Amino acid sequence: VMNHPGEIHAGYAPVLDCHTAHIACKFGELLEKIDRRTNKKLEDNPKMVKSGDSAIVKMIPSKPMCVEKYAEYPPLGRFAVRDMRVTVAVGVIKDVTKQDVAGKSTKSAVKATKK
Repeated sequence: VMNHPGEIHAGYAPVLDCHTAHIACKFGELLEKIDRRTNKKLEDNPKMVKSGDSAIVKMIPSKPMCVEKYAEYPPLGRFAVRDMRVTVAVGVIKDVTKQDVAGKSTKSAVKATKK
């Protein structure tokens, strides 16, 4: 967290910028607060984080989003958290939970699968 005027709690819903995607994401839960310099765990399930804190957070996007783990593909593993067009926080993606989304298929896609 770089410059947020107050405290960030679970349920905070800013815009997440990852590569070229700008999608609203909700902070599902704050998993742990960590030390910025040593990456050692300071606190489990913190109630909130402030400016200057570092944390591991579970984020839930409002729409399907294309991201990767930072370790696998760094350009798709970095993100910025923005609120009111101001960058509030930056970070890297440690883990991705993939879900199969059943969407509509276009007529051309249906024709292509028949051949």
